[in-house]
Amino acid sequence: MDVPFFWIDVFADRQLTGNPLSLVPDADPLDEDTMRAIAREFNQSETTFLVAPTDQRADARLRSFTPDGSEVFGAGHNAMGAWLWLAESGRLGTGGAFVQEIGDDILPVRVDWDDDGRPRVSMDQSPAAFTATVADVTPLAAALGVADATVAGSPEVGSTGAAHLLVPLVSAEAVDAVHPDPRALKAVLAASGAEGCYVYTTAAPADSAARAYARFFNPTVGIAEDAATGTAAGPLAALLVRDGAAATGAPVIIEQGRSLGRPSRIAVTVDAGQVTISGSGVITGSGALRL
Repeated sequence: MDVPFFWIDVFADRQLTGNPLSLVPDADPLDEDTMRAIAREFNQSETTFLVAPTDQRADARLRSFTPDGSEVFGAGHNAMGAWLWLAESGRLGTGGAFVQEIGDDILPVRVDWDDDGRPRVSMDQSPAAFTATVADVTPLAAALGVADATVAGSPEVGSTGAAHLLVPLVSAEAVDAVHPDPRALKAVLAASGAEGCYVYTTAAPADSAARAYARFFNPTVGIAEDAATGTAAGPLAALLVRDGAAATGAPVIIEQGRSLGRPSRIAVTVDAGQVTISGSGVITGSGALRL
């Protein structure tokens, strides 16, 4: 059996930037073990499979796996890349409002077209929830390879579909200097009830117009570093709005991926508690697996 696949650079306006996603459409013939094996084969941070919905309200159901076989949830670059492909493939007509099924969540999606003919996707995430804080930053700082004084406040676990530890640092230079010990960081994340770690600063580099500058690490599911993480950008934007560091109802731009040579800009709007992430991308490749 030949299994078609596509590569999409998400949160990008040109090829070979943003966060790459492997996508397998029409994946219903594949069992879960095969999906996990394909995700290991591609070795991207996530591989997404489009399958038939189990909820009649949904237009599409998405399943996403990391290279170590972990299934991940939440509406991030894994979902955005899938909807960008659906738009480019002509399956969504002229765009409009749709519904996606991810795990137990049923979430709205909107697809529009820019003036240059490129699709732009906006996705509602689950309501933001902040479940824990880290009072003792010493083990966390050591796991990140930085001094305690580099941590600029109390790290919090935030979720809009996936729980991540949001760690404020004093500067962009401090964010760039992070060099985590995966085993130690995994232990800190487990103790706090978080899946991944989003280090950030509101002191973005001088050449960036972003509201926050960030990097993401997730040893829990085998991701060394991710170039653009929508499921972390969502709760971070909600935290910034909650604390008055960003305006409600206006796009909060988060820059990520510079350290990987894949700069990404993630736009998140938080309005009356609703967290909406938006962005575009580019289909960079296609092929078929011979299984």
